[in-house]
Amino acid sequence: MRAERGRRCQRCLRTWPALLLGLTVTAFGITLPAAGAAAPGGADGPAPPGADVPVPAVGRAWPVGVRPPVTRGWDPPTTEYGRGHRGVDLTAPPGTPVLAVAPGRVSFAGRVAGRGVVSIELDSTGDPPLRTTYEPVRATAKKGDKVTPGDIVGVVEPTGSHCQASCLHWGLLRADTYLDPLSLLPPWLLHRGPSRLLPVIGVPEGPPT
Repeated sequence: MRAERGRRCQRCLRTWPALLLGLTVTAFGITLPAAGAAAPGGADGPAPPGADVPVPAVGRAWPVGVRPPVTRGWDPPTTEYGRGHRGVDLTAPPGTPVLAVAPGRVSFAGRVAGRGVVSIELDSTGDPPLRTTYEPVRATAKKGDKVTPGDIVGVVEPTGSHCQASCLHWGLLRADTYLDPLSLLPPWLLHRGPSRLLPVIGVPEGPPT
């Protein structure tokens, strides 16, 4: 008899906590995660800042050259202040002209921590607008200047690069959120190589001059 009463008490002790939890969830409208549900951002923690922000492909020019080699790609940090690479590095020797990739207005042209920096707010890219940054650059454009794709805004400086060889660091932000600058370029520009002249066949030659 005592053994049976003891088993009933143990079942009550196991049942009451679950019952109280159910009443609390119902009363306060708390939603519990389903078993096996992934945490926001996946199993590895929160999503990188700006990972889900859409970027319109408004670019119409590369910042330097025509499809320059990317020496280091975009590597978004897992947290706001985490380690990563907040932009891309493009091979560019000192003195290379730096071009606006899309229409906009120069929002900054000066020096930051000893490096020359040019920043451009891009037209028709939302509120707050997208902003591209270039460094190290000796600016030729001034704050407030309107630019169109291909306009020269400066030249690559010989010092201040974090690359082993000379390069341009190209960044993209919306407010304080870093994004992949290559996403600004449409596929036809992102994958296009330098133009090549092909031989003309089947066209009669003109008279000798």
